[in-house]
Amino acid sequence: MGYPSFVLFALLIAVAPGPDSLLTLRSSVVGGRQRGLWTMAGITAAGLTQGILAATGLGAVIAHAEPVFETIRWAGVAYLSWLAFGALRAALTGGAAGWDLSGAATRITPLRSLRSGFLCNITNPKVLAFNLAVLPQFVSSTASLPTLLLYAVTLTVVGAIVLLVIVWAGGLAANAMQRRRFRRSVDGATGAIMLGFAGLLASEH
Repeated sequence: MGYPSFVLFALLIAVAPGPDSLLTLRSSVVGGRQRGLWTMAGITAAGLTQGILAATGLGAVIAHAEPVFETIRWAGVAYLSWLAFGALRAALTGGAAGWDLSGAATRITPLRSLRSGFLCNITNPKVLAFNLAVLPQFVSSTASLPTLLLYAVTLTVVGAIVLLVIVWAGGLAANAMQRRRFRRSVDGATGAIMLGFAGLLASEH
């Protein structure tokens, strides 16, 4: 399988629902496109980090160091749970759209959105494991480091393009967030799905 096949595969993976796309959508709907873009930037930075780790071989070392991998996994469970309960609390209390993901009445700065996206991706060990499992299917065992980096970066870039579409679509719905009932519905659905992602991550070995 060549590079075009990998790009198509990366696109199919990117459009599949996951914590990153859900967080980007909620950030865009609740806080507008600017907040969504900063969240997407954090996710992309973390994706590049994990892709580079996988391409350089460090990812394999981490994945085979069970204590390290388990620590990352449970950190991901904790962070997804925190996001879930924050969204559920906002749904129950009818928190304003300017509240942060924990439900606290504070202004969401670009740095906070960037950090939120970065943590959502970097604490998900499935991203690193996915890179380690997928790259060998498309490149030979003798592939050079630049080739491996090309594939790893491509996976992240394709994902970022899909997230840009989500940001744009979420921005269109931002006006509807002025309606309290709609906002609470979005928060409730986000919280429930995030909690499901946390449960799946906790149950996997």
